[in-house]
Amino acid sequence: MAITFGTLQMEIEPAVYEPAEDSFLLATYASSLAGRILDVGTGSGIAALSAAYANPRNDVLGVDINPAAVECAKKNARQNRLSNVEFRQSDLFSRVSGKFDAILFNPPYLPTTRAERLKTAQENAAFDGGESGMEVFYRFAGDVSRYLLSSGRVAVIATSLKGGIDRTISQLKANVGIAEVVAQEDFFFEKIALVEAIMP
Repeated sequence: MAITFGTLQMEIEPAVYEPAEDSFLLATYASSLAGRILDVGTGSGIAALSAAYANPRNDVLGVDINPAAVECAKKNARQNRLSNVEFRQSDLFSRVSGKFDAILFNPPYLPTTRAERLKTAQENAAFDGGESGMEVFYRFAGDVSRYLLSSGRVAVIATSLKGGIDRTISQLKANVGIAEVVAQEDFFFEKIALVEAIMP
């Protein structure tokens, strides 16, 4: 499947999360960033590639637990002739080192029971937020400050389902610093928000 986002031309593989409104919200934000940038759960690479394209001096790393996503993102980087971005397989920060000016995360935020899980682990990783919808995000929030430079930014996608936006803000305030909603999309059944936190 092919999609266009701004000037980016991208191919999306079947086992990779297909960019949607949440992805576009994060990618738009990513295009305003400068410095060393980490995109966790990069999927097709749309946010990482947006950050890389916006400023050739940016140094961008995208990671994903799904090896198919990593290969897809690498192909999209080559297709768009972007050399200031790297992709690697990693379970959150497991294969990440150093500190970053900005860290992005579009977590699996759907509240998911065992019966609702997808058949393949690769596809499931993009959607399965556990019964609260927040399990993967809580792991991320507990570690993220160790990878942020002073005055560094964290941007996370959150849903209004089960109070996810408020819980995301609360966790980022506790683990990073000032946190607030900086962009939002409203749908008839939920709101999708971009929550930004800034390290002191």
